[in-house]
Formats: sequence, structure tokens, C-alpha cells
Amino acid sequence: MTEPRPELGFSTLAVHAGEERPPGGAHPTSTPVVHASAFYFDSAEALDRAFDDPSLGPVYTRHGNPTVEAFERAVAALEGGEAAVAFASGQAALHAALLASGVQAQSRLLAARDLYGGTLGLLSRVLAPLGVETDFIDATWLEGVWSAFEEQPAVALLVESVSNPLLKVSDVGALAEAAHQAGAVCIVDNTFASPYLLRPIQHGADLVVHSATKYLGGHGDVTGGVVVGSADACKRLREVARLAGGILSPAEAWLTLRGLKTLALRYERQCANALALARALAEHPRVARVYYPGLPAHPQHALATRLFGGRGYGGVLSFELADGGRAEVFAFMDRLRLIKPAPTLGDVSSLVLYPAMASHRSLTPEQRQALGISDRLVRISAGIEDTADLIADVAQALA
Repeated sequence: MTEPRPELGFSTLAVHAGEERPPGGAHPTSTPVVHASAFYFDSAEALDRAFDDPSLGPVYTRHGNPTVEAFERAVAALEGGEAAVAFASGQAALHAALLASGVQAQSRLLAARDLYGGTLGLLSRVLAPLGVETDFIDATWLEGVWSAFEEQPAVALLVESVSNPLLKVSDVGALAEAAHQAGAVCIVDNTFASPYLLRPIQHGADLVVHSATKYLGGHGDVTGGVVVGSADACKRLREVARLAGGILSPAEAWLTLRGLKTLALRYERQCANALALARALAEHPRVARVYYPGLPAHPQHALATRLFGGRGYGGVLSFELADGGRAEVFAFMDRLRLIKPAPTLGDVSSLVLYPAMASHRSLTPEQRQALGISDRLVRISAGIEDTADLIADVAQALA
């Protein structure tokens, strides 16, 4: 079996990309899990050549592994990139993407204000002490982005395709153009949108990052990350992975590759459930505001419609209770019967999270307030359950 053609449909690619037919007459229908820390060759000369030429085969799993490489090929195909490099978590993938982009001591980075709390922590508590300066910008205000680049040089721009947890949508093409005009690398965290909704590389992004723990794996049973980009960029990324050591294990690679095969089916249902929940919550008297790009009232609704091509608006929504705060949010979460309180997203099960407690816990109340994350904000990741059951669960918990 040859590598699937990129012009195939998304679902076809999701099922077949990454698979490789080994030599012999019988071929497994599932990619084998290669549990080996190292590999040997028929001669020392062959092993010596393999250290310099990965196409001759792996030598050590920290350098590469057949199961991990199958997963990397599959994600690269789905994102429309030349190559991909897998990591042990989304945070490890993002860290490597920043390092491979030239972020180092005394360099300047532009980053969207609306980022996952863990990303904000990486920038402020890991990179800042090493001398990396990060300027946080409103990525939805394009004139401000251009001005920020004009003020002084920056090596990279970091944004999320759909922000966590306020669901702001980035105009990836315009942001990539601004970055490239300034000689900077454009890095897009595409975890929320997934390649089903958006392929940032087609809009000019240089590197695309995923927490594979979320929609790519999709079943709440794996932790991983991946970065997609050009072949040259992935050479730098692979060096970071090899030297820093934050590699994805073969078992996790296999689980995520299996999850990828149903991404289109799962994500289509999750988008539909999220839209239905958003519409129901927008009409509920106990809800003050709903954040979801699929609602016409969302500031980037038209942009999301254009970028996502009618395939949906994502599987995550957030909303604010009309009154109360932490205690009322906790009471709502405790009354839910189907939707699970868990600090993640993208699972087949619907999940609820309190950003002030989990994703943005490391920020002070003042910092959260400045970002628009109030003590009344709740985030829901829609699963694949029956829509009516999810709406009923939320309604009884709000009653």
C-alpha cells in the first residue's frame, strides 16, 4: 500500500494516512506497535550509515520509532504539511516549536493574550527567566499586530486558531502575512479547531501545534503532542526532541493513530452538539452570555464561517452564569449527571471545566479579569452523546 494521495477526502486520509505496508505476503490491518528502545543492523557499517540516514531505519527510539513515525505521517497528511514530529505532550510540542523557531535568550516573541493558561505559564515562568521577552497582543486586532511588529523585531508570533476559553477566532492568513513581512515565524496552536475545521499551513502558518491528548486521540486515554511544518523545520524539531528527550512513546502513538481514524466522525458530531448546547444556553434565563463562534452574535462568526467552510464551529463552548460566582458554578457542576467535571477536552464524553480553577488557575484573579475570564465562566467540551440528553442535563443542572 502506497501513501494516500493528498487530494483524497479528509475522512479517507484520516483512515489510511500513516499506514505503511511491511515486506512480505501478509499485511496487518492495524499498524504494529514497535516496543523497542533500540534497533540493530546486520553489520556495524550498516548501523553507522543509519545514524546519518534515517531512511535506512531507526537506531534508537528517542531518534525515531516506526509506530511514532506512522502517527507523524498521518498528522502531516491531515494538516497538509510536509512533515511532523511527535512529543510526549502538547506542552512539550509547543516548547519545541518555540525553540525551533529561534526563540532564545534576548529574543522577542509576540503572543496572543488569549492563550491556554499552561501556555501563558510556559512563556512567563520557563522562558522569561531565560531572557525571552514576550509581548502579549490582541490577535483579533490586525492593525495592532502590525504595529507590534513595527515597534521592534520579533522572531515569532504565537496564536491559537480558536482561543481557550473565550473562543476567539484568529484570522490565520492575515496574521501569517504580518509575521512574514516582519521576518517572523507564525506558530498556530490548532488544538481546538483540529485539521477537520482548519489547516493553518494552507493559510500561511509555518508551524502547527496540537495537544494530541484532545481531538486527535479523542478518547481520553492518551497524552501527546505534535508539530507540523516544512521538512526543514521538522529537522530542527526532531533535533530538539532527540536532545531534550520529550518524545512520544510507541504505545501512545498507536492509540492516537487509532483515534485519528474516527476524527471526522467524532468532530462532526461534537460540533453539532456544541452548537445545539450554545443555542439552548443563549435562551436560558440563568445564562448571561455564551461564547461560541457558531452563534451569529459572536464577534468572529463571519470569519469562522469563512475559515471553517461550513464544516462546523468547534466542539467547545463557554458561558457565564447570570449571577453568582465560584460557589454557584460548583453547584452547577455538581448537579450535572452526564457531563463530567474534568480538566481536558476533545473526549467522546462531554466534559465541563471551570477555567478559574483549572486551565487558568495559575493566573491571579486580576489577571483573569483582564483577559475577560470571570468567576462565572464555565467551559463545556461537547462529546458525541445524543444531543437531547446533553441539553436536558444542562437544563436540569441550571434549574
